[in-house]
Amino acid sequence: MLRAAPRDRSRAILQFGILRLPAAWGRAGTVLCKKEGDGGSPRATMRLLGGYFRGDRIRNLVTALPMVRTKAGMLWCDAPQHAAYNRPVSAPFAASHERLMRDDTLYDICLVMDWNISSRRRGGGSAIFFHLARPGYTPTEGCVAVRREDMLRLIRHFRRGTRIRIL
Repeated sequence: MLRAAPRDRSRAILQFGILRLPAAWGRAGTVLCKKEGDGGSPRATMRLLGGYFRGDRIRNLVTALPMVRTKAGMLWCDAPQHAAYNRPVSAPFAASHERLMRDDTLYDICLVMDWNISSRRRGGGSAIFFHLARPGYTPTEGCVAVRREDMLRLIRHFRRGTRIRIL
C-alpha cells in the first residue's frame, strides 16, 4: 500500500507488512481519473504482471515474478492513437515510446503494473511501472519508485498478481 508522505504530494510512503519505506510517485501526486501525460499516479489497486531487468547491472535477482532481461531496442508504446498503445514494442518504432534499456538506472528493475493493460482505454495512461527511484526521490511521470536496496528486499516477496494499492 502507498499513501502520501506529509507535506509533499510527489512523495509517498510504501507499507509492505511491517516495512515502511520512502517512495516517489507522480509529480501531480495521485489522480482519480488518470490521463496520458498528466503526471499523476492512478489512485487504484493494480496487480503486478511481471517485469524487466538490466542483466548487465542486476545479478542474481530473486523473485517469483516473470522477468525479462532488457535488450537494446525494447520499447514501450505511449502513443494513445497507436494500435500498440501501452504495450511493449520493438525498435525501430516511429510513434512515441519509452526505452526500457535506459542510460540511467531507473529501469534496472522495472515492474509492470496492470494499469490500463488488461482493460485498455486510449489516453488512459501508459507505462505505469514500479521502478527504481532517482536520488532524492524526485517525482516520476506517474510510476511508483523506490531505492534499489528496497526494491531488492521487496521483489523477493512479489509474484504475478501481487497487488499494489495507491491511496
